[in-house]
Amino acid sequence: MYNKARREDTLTKALGITALAILILVSVAGAAPFAYVTSIGIDTGTVFVIDTATNNLTAVVPIEGWAGEAAINPAGTKVYVTDISGFSTTVSVIDTRTNTVEAVVDVGGYPRGVAVNPKGSRVYVTVRDSIVDNKSSNISVINTVIGTSTNTVMDPVNVGLSTYHVAFTPDGEKIYATNNRNNTTSVIDATTKKVTATVPVGDYPTDIAVSPDGNKVYVVNSGSNTVSVIDTATNNVTGTVPVGDGPGDITVSPDGKKTYVTNSGSYKDSGNTVSVIDTTTNTVTATVHVGTAPRGIAVTPDGKKVYVANSRSSNVSVIDTATNTVIATVNTGKYTMNYPVGVVIGPFRDSNTNGKNTKTTSDGTDQSTMETLNATEDIGFEETNISSSEEKTTVQLNNSNNNTNNPESDNGSRSDVNESSKNNSTPGFGLLGSLTCLYGGWRLRKK
Repeated sequence: MYNKARREDTLTKALGITALAILILVSVAGAAPFAYVTSIGIDTGTVFVIDTATNNLTAVVPIEGWAGEAAINPAGTKVYVTDISGFSTTVSVIDTRTNTVEAVVDVGGYPRGVAVNPKGSRVYVTVRDSIVDNKSSNISVINTVIGTSTNTVMDPVNVGLSTYHVAFTPDGEKIYATNNRNNTTSVIDATTKKVTATVPVGDYPTDIAVSPDGNKVYVVNSGSNTVSVIDTATNNVTGTVPVGDGPGDITVSPDGKKTYVTNSGSYKDSGNTVSVIDTTTNTVTATVHVGTAPRGIAVTPDGKKVYVANSRSSNVSVIDTATNTVIATVNTGKYTMNYPVGVVIGPFRDSNTNGKNTKTTSDGTDQSTMETLNATEDIGFEETNISSSEEKTTVQLNNSNNNTNNPESDNGSRSDVNESSKNNSTPGFGLLGSLTCLYGGWRLRKK
């Protein structure tokens, strides 16, 4: 009888540990990522941090100058934002765990585009002259070796005339850079830092993206309203896709089957659309109407949503990739996005390690963005020391539930955010209930 009771007790503990391990793994793996939206602002730039599960604002980060292009490292721990004002030569580095600027790097020129290599060890910034005497362009490199905080600028890579943007192949061996003044795309060996090929594309190439398998490069030709498709094996253009008026930014779905291009139109006649391209046929299969003058665009890691920064309507549209329809407009509460231009989305991670809840003032006064940011109130969160994995799981679930029910966490929640989106912010909760019931039932039966 003693051995039987002991075996049952051992089995009980094993079941509990297994259930807890599964819960933790599902919770971490299923947590929605955050979107970082850059806004030029009025007096200074701002980066808005959006929870993609709820489409609500979770933090606002002030940036030096005009917050323009942004890039996030593969680990999702750093966001690099260029000051595109034409009067500053800096790039701001945001720590996503605290949502604060941890460094401001002088890159020695006026920055525009930015990209992080696949290893996360280098950040490449396209540099141009000021808006007064814009004559030439280089690419400079910020040393961002993971585990250090040196943020030192290394030797620049000379590319072409007025280099606009850069992108890497997944293996990190090649860099593709668009040169909008001579209508070419440069191919750079990442090891030697030498240009190995120059590919003629359309008029005024701007943004650029590489397919997940590294076989294709997509170049947005803003002057000819097309997208050039480059075969990376031959560095030849194998297709040209007509899109909307005034295309600007581009992103590729994680499975490589679709690309999404923002069409901002002309200044007087905005395009207000996103072109959806089938990468197999190189044809536009859908046109999605979004806000006014869309600029930045990014797709979530699961490929289910696309976020679009609408510069002139000062908001962000969320597209459902299954239906190619706008399903939400990001809720920023009392904060106003002034001319948002860029979007980057981090990898899936535990949202509680990145959770900064935006608080209102004690008297409910609707202050301006910068007044609130400069106030003494804390927008952050406290780290809790966890002595065991069991306590850690409890804290994570309690934090998720508190954030869902706390009116301050969503800054006046929108009625169009459905319940399923809110439940996504507490991944693994259904599994926890099921495991708890099974475990409780088994113990009761034994008793």
